[in-house]
Amino acid sequence: MLTVLENCKLAKQSVGYISSLTTEQKNEMLGLIATALNDNAERIIKANELDLIANAEKPKNILDRLTLNESRIAGMSEGLLQLINLDDPVGEIVEESENYAGLKLNKVRVPFGVIGIIYEARPNVTVDAIGLCLKTSNAVVLRGSRDAINSNRELVKIIYETLENNGYKGDFIQLIEDLSHESSSVLMQARGLVDVLIPRGSARLIKAVVEQSTVPVIETGTGNCHAYINETADIDLAVKVIVNGKLRRTSVCNATESILVDEKIASVALPKVLGALIERGVTVYGCEKTKAICPQVENATDDDFATEYLDTKISCKVVANYIEAVDHINEYGSKHSDSIIANDENAVKYFMQFVDSAAVYHNCSTAFTDGFEFGLGAEMGISTQKLHARGPLGLRELTSIKYCIYGNGQTRK
Repeated sequence: MLTVLENCKLAKQSVGYISSLTTEQKNEMLGLIATALNDNAERIIKANELDLIANAEKPKNILDRLTLNESRIAGMSEGLLQLINLDDPVGEIVEESENYAGLKLNKVRVPFGVIGIIYEARPNVTVDAIGLCLKTSNAVVLRGSRDAINSNRELVKIIYETLENNGYKGDFIQLIEDLSHESSSVLMQARGLVDVLIPRGSARLIKAVVEQSTVPVIETGTGNCHAYINETADIDLAVKVIVNGKLRRTSVCNATESILVDEKIASVALPKVLGALIERGVTVYGCEKTKAICPQVENATDDDFATEYLDTKISCKVVANYIEAVDHINEYGSKHSDSIIANDENAVKYFMQFVDSAAVYHNCSTAFTDGFEFGLGAEMGISTQKLHARGPLGLRELTSIKYCIYGNGQTRK
């Protein structure tokens, strides 16, 4: 087993190779990997079963994130194929200009170099990260969790074998198999070997990486996502949107975790919306006004309003108007995804302008915050910070820029 620094050094040494590949070669590699995943689904599922057995006592939402089946493997494969059809961002001239001295300045998109990923449970992140880094000519160092080690190891093995058997090198992919606590710290401190670090997982993991890393970090946040029902909302539409946002898949960061409703329509809207959720097995934690209308809900605390449940649970609060709704979201939300259900243009405009989140929706589900749904193919996560990127981390978000300056003998006075 390699040490973390040995993994990082091998990734750094491969940067020249991965950067030398043409778009056509990278696309061919993506296609080979996509086919190999489907062809080796049985191997992947068998390895995944070992992880599921080892984690059988974990909560259902963790097991859902951990599970791989034929459908999810096909989805990972499809994500890679989508990347083939997307433009290669590397080498794109973002901006051209000429200065007073006649120098031609080109602002060009380039790879970061080595991207490190620290993530929990989800083995699909392994494939997404490899595909995105390959298309953007970045080497990748993967540090998954102990929960998914068998799945991650098998996925990387299949991908590495596929590339090597078809004349390509696989060393730009490095899986850290040292799963000690110290290994994460070493990766976080590998400045000079790793150019950028992206954490994906719990709030505790993300906080630890942001606070302890000397490597620059792109923060992917937790998802305490809201759906606000304005007094002008179509209530049937609200039911449809919120049920989808909450229950399409409860264990993902774009799931709706909190409902806000205007007091003017609360007595009509809440029985329908909360009733639809409760009959589908959702536990609702409501404020006093919510409980007065729907006595079957549980008492909500401030902690409930700030919680990313990732489960069949949701909080609910009655608010005076859209201004209070926005204030509540900005105080308790996680700057991920929030939706307004309304037919009042002024309310929608205010919500869109002042909700401080990466994705803000009108009359639709928060479940759309996803690279696939935005036309970005697979994504590395959802960035909730404001530097260097915000929202789904697709191909362009995994590149930097440099200036290429062309002259004909100019000197500066």
